[in-house]
Amino acid sequence: MANNHMGNVEHGLRIVRAMHEVSKDFPFNIGIKLQYRDIDTFIHPDYQKRTDLKFVKRFSETRLSWEDYKRIKDQMHECGMLAICTPWDEISVDRIEEHGYDFIKIASCYWTDWPLLERIAKSHLPVIGSVAGVGLEDIDKVVSFFRHRTRPFSIMHCVGEYPTRDENLQLNQIELLKRRYPGLEVGYSTHERPDNVDAVKVAIGLGATVFEKHVGVPTDTITLNAYSANPEQVRAWLASAASAFAMCGIEGERYKFTEDEIRTLRALQRGVFAKTPIAAGEMLRAEKIFYAMPNSEGQIVANDMSKYANYYAERSIAVNQPAMSAGVRACDSRERVHHAISEVRKLLKKSKVIVPGQLELEISHHYGMEQFEKFGSTIITVVNREYCKRVIVLIPGQTHPEQWHKQKDETYHILHGEINLTLGGVTCIRKANDIVIIPRGVHHGFSTRTGTVIEEVSSYYTQGDSFYTDATIEANTNRKTFVTHWMD
Repeated sequence: MANNHMGNVEHGLRIVRAMHEVSKDFPFNIGIKLQYRDIDTFIHPDYQKRTDLKFVKRFSETRLSWEDYKRIKDQMHECGMLAICTPWDEISVDRIEEHGYDFIKIASCYWTDWPLLERIAKSHLPVIGSVAGVGLEDIDKVVSFFRHRTRPFSIMHCVGEYPTRDENLQLNQIELLKRRYPGLEVGYSTHERPDNVDAVKVAIGLGATVFEKHVGVPTDTITLNAYSANPEQVRAWLASAASAFAMCGIEGERYKFTEDEIRTLRALQRGVFAKTPIAAGEMLRAEKIFYAMPNSEGQIVANDMSKYANYYAERSIAVNQPAMSAGVRACDSRERVHHAISEVRKLLKKSKVIVPGQLELEISHHYGMEQFEKFGSTIITVVNREYCKRVIVLIPGQTHPEQWHKQKDETYHILHGEINLTLGGVTCIRKANDIVIIPRGVHHGFSTRTGTVIEEVSSYYTQGDSFYTDATIEANTNRKTFVTHWMD
């Protein structure tokens, strides 16, 4: 309300009732703000009767008694509205506390009025401050001032131009303030034309949550200034804000999808179909399926397929027929893969072995991810040219099944832990700093009780040059999972 009560308590009460009437049906916490000044001390004695000074004249002519101010404030509470007040001097803070206001507002022009801020900080009331014409360093100082005093505090972007032209609204400052002061509620104090209902929508879209608008009620003798809104303009402004909040939706969590949205998106997804006959018990491998639309209700779609998801037919699927959820068994290894990565990272940290994090992690699960903690290994290939360097990690209790290579000649350097190694039919224990030479063609397998990290140096490694004593391992062509960004 500022000075729009025009120094007339009855008109001030009229404004409160009018604003309550136009705002009562909106889902907002609505408050009205007054300004308090102790005129006898606020204006220098030598200037109190000057009418040639704009603000001296304005403040003097709209003067109310403290009793009248309290009547207006009490009307706010009777209407169920919050009561807010901007003090322009220390005595006014005393009166704000005595009158029982809910919030104190700091005017932009007093942002660094430290004597007044010290008095405000002693109050128990939450504080809102506008920052028109205030540099970032000064905003930093005052934010720090109230944070150190653990005062509830929020700030409002504001432009001190009355009214503010659209091209000068600088609404992107809201985003700047939110980023610079995380955890602080940021709002928007408006001085634009009273019929502008677009700026508040933009402010809401940028994350503002507290809003201030100058209001008044025109009469036969009272004309509103160029930045104060009448009741109908306030109603339109609130309706615009409500519309903006509705369009922005919920904040901080994923929205709830509508059934229409889910149904439409599902209809556009590619279904999984058999490219070649798939027998019962067979896995739906890439070479046996193709993706096409339209899909049928209950059909597996391309979106369901990933390197972590394996599907096994429970009954045969003919060529061009859909793979239906009811006719397949799904195995999702994502959780097990993430657990394996966590265990590998933990062991590398314990061993203090440093590996380049940008390299791909190769997870070997010889009998499936469900048995990875018993049988398997993880491998990081550092380089593979004419020479090859790889880092092999086995977590505690894990076994690497016996294998051999026809082309690769390799050497193990045990960097951490110990292994129970079987080499050419002979079993022995190898510990950290041991060197093990494994010629091509020699069968070798190992297990670890402690967990181990091995540096493997070898000749060039060719895919398909690993042969296993247990032939079922080679028959499992889906025994490896590759993961990037695993060190993040």
